[in-house]
Amino acid sequence: MIKLKGIAVSLGIGIGKAYRIGQEEVTVPKRKIGHEEISREIYRLEEALIETRREITSLQKKIFQELGFDHSKIFEAHVLVLEDRVLIEDIIQQIKNKKVNVEFAFWTSIKKYMDTLLKLEDDYLRERVNDIDDVARRVLRKLLKKEIVSLKDLKEKVIVVAHDLSPSQTASLPKGNILAFVTDVGGRTSHTAIIARSLGIPAVVGVEIGTKNIKPGEKLIVDGSKGVVVVHPTERILKEYQKKSQQLVKARKAFHIPKVYKAQTKDKKEVDVSGNIELPEELPLVREYGAEGIGLYRTEFVFLGRRDLPSEEEQYQAYVNVARRVKPHSVIIRTMDIGGDKFLSQPQVPKEMSPFLGWRAIRFCLAQPEIFKVQLRAILRAAAEGEMKIMFPMISGIEELRQAKALLEECKEELRREKKNFKADISVGTMIEVPSAAMCADELAKESDFFSIGTNDLIQYSLAVDRGNEKVAYLYEPGHPGVIRLLKHVIETAHKNKIWIGMCGEMAGEPLFAYLLLGMGLDEFSMSPPRVPKVKDMIRNVFFQDAQRAAEKAVTLSTAKEVEKFLQEELKRMLRNEYERIVLT
Repeated sequence: MIKLKGIAVSLGIGIGKAYRIGQEEVTVPKRKIGHEEISREIYRLEEALIETRREITSLQKKIFQELGFDHSKIFEAHVLVLEDRVLIEDIIQQIKNKKVNVEFAFWTSIKKYMDTLLKLEDDYLRERVNDIDDVARRVLRKLLKKEIVSLKDLKEKVIVVAHDLSPSQTASLPKGNILAFVTDVGGRTSHTAIIARSLGIPAVVGVEIGTKNIKPGEKLIVDGSKGVVVVHPTERILKEYQKKSQQLVKARKAFHIPKVYKAQTKDKKEVDVSGNIELPEELPLVREYGAEGIGLYRTEFVFLGRRDLPSEEEQYQAYVNVARRVKPHSVIIRTMDIGGDKFLSQPQVPKEMSPFLGWRAIRFCLAQPEIFKVQLRAILRAAAEGEMKIMFPMISGIEELRQAKALLEECKEELRREKKNFKADISVGTMIEVPSAAMCADELAKESDFFSIGTNDLIQYSLAVDRGNEKVAYLYEPGHPGVIRLLKHVIETAHKNKIWIGMCGEMAGEPLFAYLLLGMGLDEFSMSPPRVPKVKDMIRNVFFQDAQRAAEKAVTLSTAKEVEKFLQEELKRMLRNEYERIVLT
């Protein structure tokens, strides 16, 4: 048995035989052509581009019908490559000046373009090379008169294993016969990952050279929730995962109906359960899983993967699109959290020894007001079209909050002078993710309309644990007494100052801890959309008074293990036969 680790990009468990797709080797012949052949080679290029465009348009229509408009837009990048006059002229000039065949001229030009992008220190742009490579290979096949390898005719259920899968390959997968897929490369923001999540196919990417350990037809387990691939599992491991898979299927069926109901306890205490999103393409998931609006809209991806900064109009269009589609529910938009593991191409952000503790989030924004104000203006304008709130990340004290709010007021004055429509009374929230902010919550609450707790950072900063470091990951404990006492203090402080408080960290999406947070009085829970039904169902099956008593007891316990064991026992007693379905699946 071999266990491989990768990046979890699409939830679920797939168990089945490996179906390997080899990395297609590209061999492009080079031959000299005569002057009289130039026109014919240019004609062949134009024909190949037209045929490929038809192919892409047909695939785009298929995606539009199955997944909707947002996902069909993924293939706009492919069409742009086919219409790039600079690229096409470069190919034509090679044919004319160097008198080489069209296949060689085309591949030389496109490779030069892709190699330039791969050298950039921008993960998003490097991932876009996958799209260019995809469409380029399609054009090349037309020129070389080669058939496209298609997966649509697969007759058996398999797990697809590849070095990489292009977006069009992923979109063409026969959903009924694909149990999961595994690739060596890729990331959460790649188009392939987005399509996988939308199709509901479990996927693990970024296994690096892992697929070399997988033979065709070999038994595999793909855990798209944990980012784990088990090759040739033992009988014991196989049975464990088969049970988990059955529980997951049962849970999904059971959660299909409760998602339409409000998150209200048996004794009528109601809370909001919202979704976290990074990209507009994820909005269908928010609706599908029954989230009540957006509790965290991460705006970094409007900025990443570009050679220039997005204009105010571009940002406005991105934000207003989300606001209109979520209406009448609210959208809490977080100003850009650049830095840490996310970097702009412009301006150049210097590498740091400890980037998560460095020049990032509100620190970066306050140091770059000319960039920050463009975003604030766009948000204020978009907020006039829907129920939008704004929150500032990584606030460490009252001075940073005041500076951010002062810039927001400057933007309002500018928009007034320009007679542009905007929302003047937009709600302003503070993210509590730095221990100093938690300890100064009383001062921050007096100048905030709401709080949103970012537990992912708050836990690692409070416990001095880098959650990405495998050697100390075991110390990252949401149930640590220090953490839950800090959370209790922040929630009580918010309510004492008569403002509402939510949570957008991973802790809010775990039913076990959501029960604790419910008892502490948390008003809003925001999480990855697939987690919404479980949390809502847990809330609907408990009494608020019981949760309050459990929270009072939990904060007196001495260790994280004691806290978790106590919460497990409480929920087992409350949920009875539903405990395994809601908490463990």
